[in-house]
Amino acid sequence: MRVRVTFSKQGALRYTGNLDLHKMLERSIRRARLPLAYSQGYHPQPKLNLAAALPLGFASRAEVMDMWLNEEVEDIIPALQANVPPGLTILRAEGVDEREPSLQSQVIAGEYEVEITEAGYGRRPELVEGAGLTEKIASVMESKSIPRERRNRKYDLRPLIEELTPLSLKGRGARGEGQGLFMRLTAREGATGRPEEVLNVIGIPIEDTRIERTKLIFQQP
Repeated sequence: MRVRVTFSKQGALRYTGNLDLHKMLERSIRRARLPLAYSQGYHPQPKLNLAAALPLGFASRAEVMDMWLNEEVEDIIPALQANVPPGLTILRAEGVDEREPSLQSQVIAGEYEVEITEAGYGRRPELVEGAGLTEKIASVMESKSIPRERRNRKYDLRPLIEELTPLSLKGRGARGEGQGLFMRLTAREGATGRPEEVLNVIGIPIEDTRIERTKLIFQQP
């Protein structure tokens, strides 16, 4: 039985890396007494598959994991929720076709909300007050090419930005109405848009923001 689980990752769990998260999920599944399947061979591995690694420090309300169980099980959500650490909330669990490709190969884009913190207001007021941010976003979207380099490899960031718009975040921050950005970035093997790269082009240090992944978009069959 192949089960697709959607979960949120908040609070201190933002600073848990992908490998540690994988181990944490395995322990939670075992504590929930779900019949988790393992690979064959000398070093059996749990059959868990995370859709896309979340950068350290990012929150999320849209993480997706596939797990394989040796038998059909009901009431997966309450069993898992009772055994996961604080900051992780199970949102959905549904059976999927065993023959589907891996989750990683199906992800084509990710959506993010970026909140500019009070520190960001103080350091770059020209970007977050008035039309400064809107104008900078328009400049990015009108660019035909944005040459970048990552790990000694040159690439063009512009085609990886599918959507970039200002975002009003009412009720957030000391001001009562925070300023931010919405991003939809390509997320494919060998061509993945990264929020921190977009922020760098705009001129906002990542340490002056809070970033949350709000959706993963999968290729339709």
